This record gives sequence, C-alpha cells and structure tokens, in this order.
Amino acid sequence: MSNHFTSLAFANAPPLVTGIIKSTADDFVVDEIAAFTPDNQGEHVVLHVEKKYSNTDWLAGQLARFADVPKKDVSYAGLKDRNALTRQWFSVRLAGKPEPLWASFSQENVRILQHTHHQRKIRRGALKGNRFKIVIRDLQGSLDALDERLQHVRDKGVPNYFAEQRFGRNDANLEQAETMFSGNRIKDRNKRSMYLSASRSFLFNLILSERVKQQNWDQALLGDAMQLSGSNSFFCAEEINEDIVERINNHDIHPTGVLLGKGELATKGETKQLEESIIDSYPCYKAGLIKMGLEQSRRALRLMVDDLKWELDPAEKILKLSFSLVSGAYATSVLREIVTIRTP
Repeated sequence: MSNHFTSLAFANAPPLVTGIIKSTADDFVVDEIAAFTPDNQGEHVVLHVEKKYSNTDWLAGQLARFADVPKKDVSYAGLKDRNALTRQWFSVRLAGKPEPLWASFSQENVRILQHTHHQRKIRRGALKGNRFKIVIRDLQGSLDALDERLQHVRDKGVPNYFAEQRFGRNDANLEQAETMFSGNRIKDRNKRSMYLSASRSFLFNLILSERVKQQNWDQALLGDAMQLSGSNSFFCAEEINEDIVERINNHDIHPTGVLLGKGELATKGETKQLEESIIDSYPCYKAGLIKMGLEQSRRALRLMVDDLKWELDPAEKILKLSFSLVSGAYATSVLREIVTIRTP
C-alpha cells in the first residue's frame, strides 16, 4: 500500500531485489548505545532490559506495577519496535520505596540483564545511537548488484528520512495533525506531541526528497545550513570553498533541512526558497506548527551508516546486515535503499 514514506525519492534507482524482514523477532535485533553512564547511586534504578514481541510503553507499565510506583516514574530513552528483539534502558524512580527483587520480575519474552542506581532518570533521546543486526529472507530478484549497492550505502550514506512509523498506519498521524490544526483539541499530551512530530517530519521529508531528486542532498549548496557531524550545531554556508567541499566529502559536515517551528529559516538564497516553497504548499501545517510555539531546529539530510557489514547467501536467499546509526535515525530508511521490503 502506498503511503508518504514509500513515495519518497531514492538516492539510487529503486532496488531490484525484494525480501522479508521480521520473520521472527530474532531477525531484527536492536541494541541501544546509551549516552550516559550509571553512577551507582541515587533514587533511580537503571535497568538494561531485553524484550521481544512487547511494546516499550506497555513494558514500562509492567515495571511500574512490579515496583509499586506510578507509571510516570518509569522512563526510557526511546521507543522500540514490538516485533523485534531489543535491548534498551529503563529507569524507575523509587523515592524511598524498598527496591524490589528484580530477579523475580517475570514477563514472557522479557529479561532484565542488568540493574544499578543512578541519580537522574533516563530522558527521551538519551542515546548516542542504536546498533542493528537484521536478517532479510526470501530474497527475490537479481542479486548480482547487491554488493555494489551496499558498498554505495556504506561509502555515501542514505537520505535521512523519517520512516513510516513516525506517521502511523496509513499515515493516520498526519490526518490527526490536520484535524488538530483545524481546531480539534487533543487533550492527550502524548498524542498531541506525536501529531506535531508527524507533521514537521512530513515537511522535512518532502524537502529532502526534492533535494534527492535534484541529486544534491549530499552536497553543499550556497545558503545551506551545514550541521557538524555528531552535533546539533550548524552554520550557514555563505560560500562554497575547498574547505567546505573537503569537509562534506569527509563526512565532517552535512547539509540540513528544517524541522519547522517559530523563527526565521537558517538557510539563505535558493536553498531557503526551496524550503519555503514546500512549507508554503501546506499552509495548515505551517500555521499549526508555528502557532504551537515549537522551537525551530535542523536535521541532517544525509545519514551515514556506520560499521556496515553484510553477508549474502544466494543459495539460501538470505542477506544478513549489521550497522550502527545515530540517535533519531531509522533502520528502515537504510533498508529501503538496499531492498524493497515485502509483507509476508
């Protein structure tokens, strides 16, 4: 079924190979790379948990019940796919309550791997990134060009699209965002945040897709807001000199797209005109996001795929991948440049 994500431009031609992921949870393994080190003291218990076939938020509720604390006292760095094997971090604020015997926590397909104390709760986004191990099965099509395509992804990166889970099933979050911006009040804070994120991610994806079509998504254009790798800091490229070209070729800096909010765009010239033309095409989203008072920010257009390794078995029609991504990036945005995923 076509949706916003599937309609976005490819860095290369669409893949000639199709395959199936998540035949089992063990075919899609995600390990969080934490951005903190537990200090072994404080009122928060930090848990490293392995789970599969379970929702992150649901598991937070189970941990709250087990520790006899309100659910708001359980936090985690990021949401993880239900149909995957994930190892992720949770924190539980005990605030003077006796610590439960974590070894006796019992939920099917859930294991507490480690627990210690920390002075602060884990906040959303407190990650350096995620490590992935993915098995793609039942490959169909010409496998001859897969190695070349994978080498290109490793060397050049992929468009840093927000993936389909950001937009909900059949883009339902975008529909809800339009309803909210039209005056329908959303009382649930989490849902409101989800719809806001979906709408600004949608605009970002359209800007990036247009840059991909123009084949300059991984290049510096005059007026681009260039982001320093591994940082949220950026600067405007008011000239394109040898230093800028060398730094972008070395993956030290990346062009960015806007995550719309209040304030002036950081880009200039034709780059700014491109962003404005796409944003102005969706006045409902533009007005709604600015009215909500969101702070404007930038996101890199290019996503580098670190430590990409692969093992192709043509006889068994299986491709095994391992790689790491920075926090906020999506494995499915990498996969779409390699194979077309079929629904089993």
